[in-house]
Amino acid sequence: MSLRHALLGLLSERPASGYDLLKRFETSLATVWPATQSQMYTELSKLADAGMISVSAEGPRGRKEYTLTDEGLAELRHWLTATKPQRNTRSDVLLRVFFLGVLTPEQARGYLTELTEMSEQEYEGLRQLEASIDWGDDPLSVHGRIALEYGLRFHAMRREWAEWAAAQIR
Repeated sequence: MSLRHALLGLLSERPASGYDLLKRFETSLATVWPATQSQMYTELSKLADAGMISVSAEGPRGRKEYTLTDEGLAELRHWLTATKPQRNTRSDVLLRVFFLGVLTPEQARGYLTELTEMSEQEYEGLRQLEASIDWGDDPLSVHGRIALEYGLRFHAMRREWAEWAAAQIR
């Protein structure tokens, strides 16, 4: 996934300004694909230059509202249907697990306990996010809720695994 496709996806729902997109991003995609404000505005400029979005309205202080073009929608659909998701092959968490043997058992269990706590915090953060959103029946809400459920299940699984792994270390 790229920031480009994330922005195209958000604009497929409705036109929005860069500020509006940033706020929607923070409450929907930031847990899956974090991006800074400067990255978003840079990407919006690139998308406009490529003809995938257009400025549909301008307001005070240079505020621009962007609309997805037919080319942008075609690119989004192509990305969704014709490209395979990249498999996440690197895991800092698991790389450290492979080398826990160089630590004392207490240190190794401590690392896994921290991972348990981190997973619990992430889980609770997603629960709070879930409760703060006024979920609707629009496609972004439905599919956003499905993605959020993935995060909840992932963090619950990682917490359970880290507890199990800590018990394996003697």
